[in-house]
Amino acid sequence: MRVLYVITRSDVIGGASVHLLDLANGVQEAGHEVAIVVGGHGIFIEKARERGLRCISAIHLVRPLSVINDFRFYLEFRRIVLEWKPNLIHAHSSKAGIVGRLVAKTLSIPCVFTAHGWAFTEGVATSRRILYRCIERLVANFTDKIITVSDYDRSLALRSGVGAADLIVTIHNGMPSVTEEDSVTGSSKVTRLIMVARFEAPKDHVFLVRALASLPRSDWAMDFVGDGPTMPEVKNLVSELGLEDKFFFAGACSDVSERLSKSDVFCLISNWEGLPLTVLEAMRTGLPVIASRVGGVPEAVAQQETGILVDKHDHDGLVSALSTLIGSRDLRSKMGVMGKSRFLSDFTFELMLQRTISVYSDVTKV
Repeated sequence: MRVLYVITRSDVIGGASVHLLDLANGVQEAGHEVAIVVGGHGIFIEKARERGLRCISAIHLVRPLSVINDFRFYLEFRRIVLEWKPNLIHAHSSKAGIVGRLVAKTLSIPCVFTAHGWAFTEGVATSRRILYRCIERLVANFTDKIITVSDYDRSLALRSGVGAADLIVTIHNGMPSVTEEDSVTGSSKVTRLIMVARFEAPKDHVFLVRALASLPRSDWAMDFVGDGPTMPEVKNLVSELGLEDKFFFAGACSDVSERLSKSDVFCLISNWEGLPLTVLEAMRTGLPVIASRVGGVPEAVAQQETGILVDKHDHDGLVSALSTLIGSRDLRSKMGVMGKSRFLSDFTFELMLQRTISVYSDVTKV
């Protein structure tokens, strides 16, 4: 089988990018031929080629809506498809998903679309939500199967009139296994918290900083891993609060697994989500999770068992969750063990890959 993937951005490595790189690599190792079309010439292409994946840069695939550029990309992608002759197109991200499905429909090629959190989900600006809901209703008819990464997103699509029930299937994200890192728990009196996320919407680093600043205790330190446009704002807030000795900004890192293994609690504060890979990565490491109760997060984090879920914008609830886990090493250990067990049973890469290839076989009859 020849599978052509398409995703919008190459300038960042986010959850959808990591998911696609892992998936394409797994499908290739399973004996299929794959290629990836991506906008621009960014870091994504470098990461793909490191894995031996063929990557094609699309000149006109850009994130902002643009009638001219989008039409040019339609023609560009159509030419690539005609040259490469795939048995299946698998589109990821909103822009690539829209144009990719249009091209697939006009060329009568089976097409799968993965929604890594809908662009019309709760928390997104109203005008954008209305626009993308209308678009997704239309292009759903050009799709042979829609994969949502959470039951939350599947239900949202059905409530919004995006596709019929038999068109949409949930395949939870999965993470590949890694070499075990030695966890550094020692006898330190300082609880190390970590958040691995880009500094941009939907992540809410500012809300987390303000909650930590309100803690009645000081036996903690916070590591922020990632970069992005809102980082200066967060650094300025930390400085204004006089907490430069409590917060550490590592930037984009290639040693995330090692950093997680040296941490005690994982945090992910967001205004909306699909099913974030970083939560699964933390569970894989054996860390308890404090996260916003948004999107598919509750499908991964079992409340009061593998972590603590906090309602969006609930300042007092977040302060309480932080204080609880910082104050109890035994509870952190118990939740971490249960989280790792849950990861191994429900969120492994092998399980996700098997289910995805099964979808490919169903829509292509190959």
